[in-house]
Amino acid sequence: MTKRIKGSCTTMLVGKKASIDGSTIIARNEDGAGPLNLQKFVVVNPDDQPRHYQSVLSKFNLDLPDNPLRYTSTPNAIDDEGIWAAAGINSENVAMTATETITSNSRIQGVDPLVDDGLGEEDITTITLPYAHSAREGVKRLGSLLEKYGTYEMNAMAFSDKDEVWYFESIGGHHWAAVRIPDDAYVIAPNRLNIDQFDFDSDDTLFAKDLPDMIEKYHMNPDKDQVNLRHIFGSATIKDTRYNNPRAWYGQKYFNPEFDTTPIDQDLPFICRTDKKITIEDMKFVLSSHYQNTPYDPYGTGTEAQKKQFRPIGINRNQELHILQIRNDVPAEIAGIHWLAFGPNTFNAVVPFYANVTDTPEAYKNTTADCDPTNMYWLPNVMALIGDNDFALYEDQENLFEEHTVAQCRSLQIKTDQAAAKQADLSAYLEKINNQMADIDQKNSNVLLGQMLALGEARMKLQFTLND
Repeated sequence: MTKRIKGSCTTMLVGKKASIDGSTIIARNEDGAGPLNLQKFVVVNPDDQPRHYQSVLSKFNLDLPDNPLRYTSTPNAIDDEGIWAAAGINSENVAMTATETITSNSRIQGVDPLVDDGLGEEDITTITLPYAHSAREGVKRLGSLLEKYGTYEMNAMAFSDKDEVWYFESIGGHHWAAVRIPDDAYVIAPNRLNIDQFDFDSDDTLFAKDLPDMIEKYHMNPDKDQVNLRHIFGSATIKDTRYNNPRAWYGQKYFNPEFDTTPIDQDLPFICRTDKKITIEDMKFVLSSHYQNTPYDPYGTGTEAQKKQFRPIGINRNQELHILQIRNDVPAEIAGIHWLAFGPNTFNAVVPFYANVTDTPEAYKNTTADCDPTNMYWLPNVMALIGDNDFALYEDQENLFEEHTVAQCRSLQIKTDQAAAKQADLSAYLEKINNQMADIDQKNSNVLLGQMLALGEARMKLQFTLND
């Protein structure tokens, strides 16, 4: 069977001393190979978690432990190609995102070939997140599974808990390496192998046990004086200069305008630091961005060649955006926030859903196969299609929509945080609040759609005016 690569995502990670409120945050745009790869938002309760897992796209199967944790999930709405759970926060406030499709090279593929019947993106969240009691434990579990069963594709994953953020990259068929992101740092990772400088003797790295020996045995390190995993196992291709590097460049320039770099640089840094305290709003902007205020913006004033030169972060193939936040300034019972938006990120808003629930709002969990603008997967896609025709016409209204929606949700969140300790059934209370969050997003989205229709229909070509 031909494997389907969902890929083409963009990942962003923020340590707890780099965020504005002391949260750890991991985020990713889940981008499909094409538009309209239907998504939904659900909770997988322990009774719903399989005890025997069978992949759809390969022969990989696995008996799973009998004590899974509850977790939020953003799987495919149609599961004929598998679950593709993508991201979530479990009941012990461990977050995971999987996966970022990454690059490789012929040297590692020759030494450790990919495994046709191994595990892949379809499987990874489902077989890892329900059994991780810390971010580090999630890394170790996934690493052991990858070493034992192998993989048919190169992927990157991220894990977080209240203290740590980890970034994990698969290497060849059976190898891997992971780095703990420093508390005061951020990462923007496009679809390439991203880890650069690597210290095998650090407490902040984990890796396949024979990785150092493999590098030495097969003469894999092209550098004389460093261990740079991107140089050893990754790529530096022309495609990287057009598809991957520009995305990291734009995000890094947003936080560090002083960086003296260009969109095609092959050695953009992996771990970055900025004087700015990073907010959810910052992350949403970067993960929605399309090279604004540069000649490369598809909606801008550059030449047609410039507009098509680099792959933007916000794109028509955005399926869902999750920003997984583990807060440190509130009780653990309300610390996990699964921020979520569906569709192209130019015309949506992220909503801060509480993760300590057993169910999700109807408009988010019941995505239909046919277009239904009352559903929160379909509605942003409809707006994005209309907005793409004349972005400048609708841009101000969209910006106000995002600002008002997130502001209203934040106001509700503040009141909920304050009232949470008084609730006899906290999970039921948070489910009610999540429904209210969903209602805010749906109502405001429909207001925006109406504004777009009013602005756009006046410019339709199909018109004729009689001056009588």
